[in-house]
Amino acid sequence: MDGLAEIRSHGTSINGIVCNGHKGLLQSIENIPAQMCQLHMIQIIRRLLTNSPHQQASIELLELVRKLTKGNGEAFSEQFGNWCKEWDPFLKERTILSSGKSTYTHRRLRAAQNTLRYHLPWFFTYQIVPELKIPNTTNKLEGTNSEQKRRLHSHNGLTETNKKKFIDGFLKTWGKPSE
Repeated sequence: MDGLAEIRSHGTSINGIVCNGHKGLLQSIENIPAQMCQLHMIQIIRRLLTNSPHQQASIELLELVRKLTKGNGEAFSEQFGNWCKEWDPFLKERTILSSGKSTYTHRRLRAAQNTLRYHLPWFFTYQIVPELKIPNTTNKLEGTNSEQKRRLHSHNGLTETNKKKFIDGFLKTWGKPSE
């Protein structure tokens, strides 16, 4: 990836990546352990199923996904596999539209299942390579970005050059202990 090459060109070594799972991003990263942010996955599934679904299959899937940050890879994969087997006939149900065409009846639930299936290989990277101490969420990074935006907003009259200097200085001092 060009972005990773650019980062490396400045002398930064990349031991692992945590991202929010844009389609294709995780697959395009080669030879670097990649972790899908578990909280982003919970949000994606919650948006597809709503916060309080009515169908039993959706209730069970949402309950399983909400345990994502507390579980381990093998147990989650097994439970998800069992859920898929149990609800397979339900997920294959089709509805005939007035146009005569048919569509899957439970499209959003199928979308949730497919999203989980697609991202499953990257849910527990932090457990597979514990020596790298990869976080399972992007929370720390997002907290850093939020703090940076708050501080930069206080200086809204800066030129673009000075904004870049401000951001560079912020990143150099962020996380260092106070003296």
